[in-house]
Amino acid sequence: MKIDEMSTKTFWKGEYGITGVVEDRGALYHVNLEIQGSRVNSYSCSCAKGNSYQGLCEYEKALFEYYMEQSQAKTDQPVSTSTQVRTMIREYTNREVARILREGEEEPVDFLPRLLLDRKDVIVEFRLGRERYYVLKDLLAFAQAVEDGAYVEYGKNLAFHHNVEVFSPESRPLVQLVLELVNTYREHYEQFQRSAYVTVPGLRELNLSKANRDRFFQLFLNRTLEIEDYRGVRRKVVVCEENPEWVVSVRKAGKNGIKVLVNRKLSSFSGEQHLYLLDSEHLYCCDEDCSNTLGVFFQQMTQGIDAPYEVSVSDKDLPLFYERVLKKLEPYGLLDIKGINLENIRPVELKAKFVFESSGPREIRMRPTLSYGEYQFHPVEDEHVPRTVCRDVPGEFRISQTITRYFKYREPDTNDLIIRDDDDAMYQLLSGGMEELRSLGEIYLSDSLKHLTVLPPPKVSMGVNTSGDWLELTIDAGDMSMTELTKILWEYRQKKPYYRLKTGEFIKLEDNGLMTVARMVDGLAISKADLGNQKILIPKYRALYMDSLYKENGGVSFYRDTLFKGIVRGMKSIEDSDYEIPPTLQGVLRGYQKTGFRWLRTLDTYGFGGILADDMGLGKTIQIISLLLDEAGRTSEDGTRSTSLIICPASLVYNWEYELHTFAPALTVLTLTGSGSEREEALHHVKDDLLKILS
Repeated sequence: MKIDEMSTKTFWKGEYGITGVVEDRGALYHVNLEIQGSRVNSYSCSCAKGNSYQGLCEYEKALFEYYMEQSQAKTDQPVSTSTQVRTMIREYTNREVARILREGEEEPVDFLPRLLLDRKDVIVEFRLGRERYYVLKDLLAFAQAVEDGAYVEYGKNLAFHHNVEVFSPESRPLVQLVLELVNTYREHYEQFQRSAYVTVPGLRELNLSKANRDRFFQLFLNRTLEIEDYRGVRRKVVVCEENPEWVVSVRKAGKNGIKVLVNRKLSSFSGEQHLYLLDSEHLYCCDEDCSNTLGVFFQQMTQGIDAPYEVSVSDKDLPLFYERVLKKLEPYGLLDIKGINLENIRPVELKAKFVFESSGPREIRMRPTLSYGEYQFHPVEDEHVPRTVCRDVPGEFRISQTITRYFKYREPDTNDLIIRDDDDAMYQLLSGGMEELRSLGEIYLSDSLKHLTVLPPPKVSMGVNTSGDWLELTIDAGDMSMTELTKILWEYRQKKPYYRLKTGEFIKLEDNGLMTVARMVDGLAISKADLGNQKILIPKYRALYMDSLYKENGGVSFYRDTLFKGIVRGMKSIEDSDYEIPPTLQGVLRGYQKTGFRWLRTLDTYGFGGILADDMGLGKTIQIISLLLDEAGRTSEDGTRSTSLIICPASLVYNWEYELHTFAPALTVLTLTGSGSEREEALHHVKDDLLKILS
């Protein structure tokens, strides 16, 4: 036996089609295989056993083994090493060499920072050493030495092979951060110079950006840092992750003004997310809320070249300064106020009133009024507000933004805000806008507007009963008519958030069972006319669909009678059914084919049709034969036996006849061939209980 020819085709999902010619003792056999990996999905051969259900014939096996050998041979080609693999080998080798070199060296090296704080920048320089420390004069050379694993001498008492692992454990995170920042500096410089061959200027210190300040100080929480401030004073401080208890003094100044003072020995600077406050012993890393609240205040008071540390406020600006600034400092206990009565400087509270009216179901009119004490004004006329009024600008802006969100038009004569002939805008206002406006002020509704409300969605229930070959579906929407429910379902399917009744009221179309009803109506192709019926007839085979849809979505009361539940249970427990395999095929059928038989028998029991859609070569024919054989052994209530009809392509008529004689010899089979008139004549002279095959 040998393989004369073989060709392959690639299908989707990793499947291959193998076509070949196998020679055995002078005879040629044409073989077709469909495989996926090492599994044969389907097979055929021109030999007598090539299409049986007992597995591959000897020629199909030969072609399959030949294909696998050829595939393996292709994978034995020489392989070149990837660049990434060479990099891995080099890096791991360098690390191992560095480790060996460190074994002969002394204690780990410390890498220590020193902060230089001026009025604007946060600058860091570095020292390294063991007992004696040397200032690092070139960070670029240092980074290159670490990258190359170079041996560098810094003095008589310090020389070592550079590697991150040579530094003390507490120093390594800082070394890694410095290497990252230095490499970023080099890359940016080369990018701006547009040449990779330009000489990068030396770098002795790092000027930390706001984001890098946060990263740097996170490495030193609860540790000591050496700091030199803008006065040239050096000291060591502990980095604390807490809010300070500093004092901000507020004192009377002049006739009616005040002055605000901060200790000049204190300083501050900002990160991207944190505010940092420095005194003689501690560097405080404030939490994010404190940083957001106090950041602007300390930035203006203590940061920059012209930091004042003392500011004054005139009596005219006192209310606003208190409302916008001092009130934000109060919760942190920082204020030391003497000689000032806060009640006298607190501004008058902003109040809002919203009056709603309606001249009909298609219109909503709103008249807003803002007030400070006795003074009242319309939001759109705020340019006339006296300058003596201390205005709550953020409060007014919030109210203005809310009004603009729900009202797009204003009546010129009265300045009333109007929604007219716009159901979407009305629903948005009634469903959410009213509560939002109520949180900003008082709301007054006229009697004409009280009928414009938003109602919850209707509570819908469904029921299904089994009646012969049909399911009787009922849908109940309570007091709502089916005509109204049909319109609601239509709006819901259009993804509208509401449905408006003829009374002017809105129904909120949230997922409260409406999704289940809408999907069932769509999935079962129920027409508007059907919805108007008291009972809707559904084919019985849709039972599984209805049951799964209800369980996936829920939200409605769904009554199912006993027969309906029995059908669902039967279809879901096919493998555990009591249907017996015909005795003559008990040892022939495979496990999955027995399951296929029970599935077909279950469909037949409940009066369902079905399609057996197994892949080619898995034995669909023998599963059908097992069903026909089982059916032939049954009799109806009147004592008659059923008849079966097989319709297949003309080329397969005799194949069916052969398979039936092979696996079900007890069945009486009639093959109807010839012209149409000949087959019609033959049908008049046969018994009804015969199994007939025709094309």
